Amino acid sequence: MNEPRAEGYGKRMRMGRWCRVAAGMVAAVVPTSSARAQQLSLEALVTPSTVIRKDGKPVTFAIHGFVEFRSLAELFPYIAKQEQRWKGKLNDGTRQQLEPDLLRRGVESRVVSMVDERPLETLLTHTGKELREAIARVEEPVPAGYAEAFVAVQEKWKHALNCWSASPSIGGRVLSNWYPIEEGIRLYGATYDSTEHFWQAVKYHPDLTVGEVLSVLAVLEQRDWQNWLARLDDDPAIYLSNAYAVEFLRHNLARVRLRWFREEIARQRVSENDHARAVQERGAKAFRFSAFEEKVLWGDLADVLHLVYVFSAQDDPIRKTLAERQFDGVYLNQRKMEFIGEEFRSLMLEIWRVKYLQMARFGEVIRTIPIEIRLEHFLNDGDSPDIPIPVYVGYLNQIRDLAREAR
Repeated sequence: MNEPRAEGYGKRMRMGRWCRVAAGMVAAVVPTSSARAQQLSLEALVTPSTVIRKDGKPVTFAIHGFVEFRSLAELFPYIAKQEQRWKGKLNDGTRQQLEPDLLRRGVESRVVSMVDERPLETLLTHTGKELREAIARVEEPVPAGYAEAFVAVQEKWKHALNCWSASPSIGGRVLSNWYPIEEGIRLYGATYDSTEHFWQAVKYHPDLTVGEVLSVLAVLEQRDWQNWLARLDDDPAIYLSNAYAVEFLRHNLARVRLRWFREEIARQRVSENDHARAVQERGAKAFRFSAFEEKVLWGDLADVLHLVYVFSAQDDPIRKTLAERQFDGVYLNQRKMEFIGEEFRSLMLEIWRVKYLQMARFGEVIRTIPIEIRLEHFLNDGDSPDIPIPVYVGYLNQIRDLAREAR
């Protein structure tokens, strides 16, 4: 894949969660000798105060993709704070489920690291009995359900393959949307370098120019988003159902981040008269943008614009501005689909029908992964507002079934 090398984009990686995740992609494929030399013990993994280090730096993990921690001990106060945050606003069932859900998310993000394979290796090379015994020996305070969270993560990943672009498994990498398709893939009348290129490009109306995107971006830069975000934070009905999207917006609506989008577009040397969707299609030169750039630049920017429209109050003038640039939905051929909606999400299954049912070499890969192995997609507890990870994973396993039947 034509992704940037880790050492070549340090400044950009400091700009956000996705960039920091991408920093370890190359390293995650082949663990460094120093990481291999220093094994991670099971005791260290389950001890809450442990800060795992790689190349002298803490290996962080996250809740909802953006709320970062260095140790599980740092996670516990965050969980307690979230419980108090919604006190009196949640029914008993939802409130009681909040703590175990956040705890499991944190443990899984700690174990299934995007930059260090040692935590998962340690967990999977010990028995469930050994895991429980190690947790029983922990002398530090732990919340209720701590052992159960670790056991649940261990059971899940004993029988799962994480399908992402830096998977140590060839199958895992090929099943990522980021996987580069040398011959290109033909989807809805245009050719793309990967399925990721299509998925992000289609979020822009075909008539929308780069200059018009920049004009909308300028409007966002001029606004103070603090009160707008506070409205989402204060409503548990909105926040708890869309936690990743809210944290994503908090990160990307920061003025420094909005300015970064503008600077990155300028760095790509696209003309303001170019159509935003067309520049992401395969032209005379293949791989004009890497899959990383598709997600972090074009995809994240489109997601911001669509999400601001979705979550803005009906009388907010920003909705009119975004609707004028067709960020009130996703437009494909004669269809207009809601950005957060089942019809748009189902496009993922349709483009995978092309990749895995019509392109023999990809069908061969997905069919040969044993059926007892569940295909998963996990990135530091990140999600995706356009297609939630559970939906994505469901489609991925469904397309494998269809590919096996087609054979």
